[in-house]
Amino acid sequence: MSHAFKVGDHVRWNSEAGHVSGRITKVHTRDTEYKGHTRRCSEDDPQYEIKSDKTDHVAMHKGAALHKID
Repeated sequence: MSHAFKVGDHVRWNSEAGHVSGRITKVHTRDTEYKGHTRRCSEDDPQYEIKSDKTDHVAMHKGAALHKID
């Protein structure tokens, strides 16, 4: 599963509060601890840290949940 997102990409995703947009700040390709939980990541299925455009909130999502915008 290849979602070719990279640091700096502007993306949108659906959250409990509706659609949110932000910029990717990190790409994780190895398992990582995030907010007290282990997030499973690999080269083939990375997870992305994204900083919200409207707040300082940082979220982590798989590429399948993201849509590139701009």
